[in-house]
Amino acid sequence: MRTRRAYFDCRFGQLHVRTAFPTTGGFDEGVTLVCLHSREGSSRSFARFLPEIADDRSVYAPDLPGFGESDAAPILDRADVGRADVGRAEAACAIGDLAMDLRLRQIDLLGVRFGAAVAIDLASARPELVRRLVLVGAPPMDHIPLIKQQSLILKVKPDAADEAQWSRGSLQNARVVELTDQAGDLFDVDPKDLAKQIGGFLRG
Repeated sequence: MRTRRAYFDCRFGQLHVRTAFPTTGGFDEGVTLVCLHSREGSSRSFARFLPEIADDRSVYAPDLPGFGESDAAPILDRADVGRADVGRAEAACAIGDLAMDLRLRQIDLLGVRFGAAVAIDLASARPELVRRLVLVGAPPMDHIPLIKQQSLILKVKPDAADEAQWSRGSLQNARVVELTDQAGDLFDVDPKDLAKQIGGFLRG
């Protein structure tokens, strides 16, 4: 299975998106999964992972606004550039636009750090759209809002900062899995095993 690339319109311009689809052509598949990269990455972070997770569902990995090959959202106040939350709301809006463009009634979200913060924001604002969350690494947020969706938190290694961040949140239906033996780029080292674990949660 190969990934493909495409552009979709959103309120900030165009989103560059990597996609992968099940061999059934999209019929009888699971809920569509959208993968959201970290602030240090882009959709390329999921290049090896997408074909592994797309055995029974369509998968989309966008370059969030201002990253990779996607258009940037305008920054109204340049003094805000250094804040951890800058771009989060815009990214959540862009993913909502993508779901609407694709005519998706529900989506699952996988987010890595900054992407996890975007996923949490969208899940809080659009609970009817977001069905389940997979969160990797503590997101840069002062406060995690009340999240009722079933969530899987993947902790790559014991991290006191991660513990403190998650403890400030309120994910009512979260399950935490520690991946203490993982090293390097989580989605590049062993994408097949990771896809199996995440796919099991999404199908459950």
